[in-house]
Amino acid sequence: MSGGVDSSTAAALLVEQGCDVIGMTLKLWPHDCLSPAEDLFKCCGARAAADARAVCDRLGIPYRLIDATEDFRKQVIQYFAAEYQAGRTPNPCVLCNERFKFGTLLERARQLGGEFVATGHYARVERTSDHGRVLLKRGRDPRRDQSYFLFSLRQNQLAHARMPLGELTKDATRQIARDKKLKTADKKQSMEICFVPDNDYGAFLENAGLARRHKGEIVDLHGRVLGYHDGIEFYTVGQRKGLRISHPTPLYVLELDPAHNRVVVGQDSTLARDELAVERCNWIAFEQPPSTLEVVAKIRYNHPGTPATVTPLANAGARVKLHQPQRAITPGQACVFYQDDVLVGGGWITR
Repeated sequence: MSGGVDSSTAAALLVEQGCDVIGMTLKLWPHDCLSPAEDLFKCCGARAAADARAVCDRLGIPYRLIDATEDFRKQVIQYFAAEYQAGRTPNPCVLCNERFKFGTLLERARQLGGEFVATGHYARVERTSDHGRVLLKRGRDPRRDQSYFLFSLRQNQLAHARMPLGELTKDATRQIARDKKLKTADKKQSMEICFVPDNDYGAFLENAGLARRHKGEIVDLHGRVLGYHDGIEFYTVGQRKGLRISHPTPLYVLELDPAHNRVVVGQDSTLARDELAVERCNWIAFEQPPSTLEVVAKIRYNHPGTPATVTPLANAGARVKLHQPQRAITPGQACVFYQDDVLVGGGWITR
């Protein structure tokens, strides 16, 4: 329970269904690292834990606060910094779901005699008709679907997952919370990464001592030096602002080159690509994928998706051929594959 309306309503619905429910909050980030304003809305703040506890009191269920700050620092924060230093743009929410919400929490649930972990995600978990594999599907409300962030969950995790909001819209969720007089019914939703103040990744990395400013070249596709940067960690593919380059046409970051400490830039027309490679694929819909798949591929969470042909490779890799070129394909982000509402699999973009 994050202290928000979604997880609060999920808990209320399970209680209504007659389940034996325990509310659990993960403390992932030291509270003294949050400003008072951030603590009001961050899912790892003291205010969030207090709100989750209040909802549990209202529902008449026990509450547990689990301190996972050290593991979170090692497994998520350090990964976050390492990806930026390697010229990639990380997606820590996917890793957090895999390692903590359906890892650490599931372990703790079993210690307490629980069979499932339920979350407030807008996604659906269903077993196939032959009771074989467990499928992950988009949330019924396309504006709120969060299945993208769950693509790396394995079968043993999905088999013990419950997502009571999968069939609901956000408005319906809030109304249920109001009807049940939950404290979080009208609480503002945070759209940022929970541990990054003001969504300023560069400032977070620098202030936390995870990155330092170091001068390097900004070059065009021909290698001509156009300016200088303060560290590739502070840039991402597709970025336009903050380049501090005088040029007759707008320039965008095309590539980050950690080996040469370079930021490669070019015009908007050079941002589009129709092919990419992914690694560490997780196939949810089948044990072994077919030789090729026709899918709709999402190259980042807020991407609408585009038709693509996926060719699985050895060592959990895949080649993705997009039917239409897409802008700003970003190494480090997840590329997730859908067939209709079913999330069949996905992997991490390498190039």
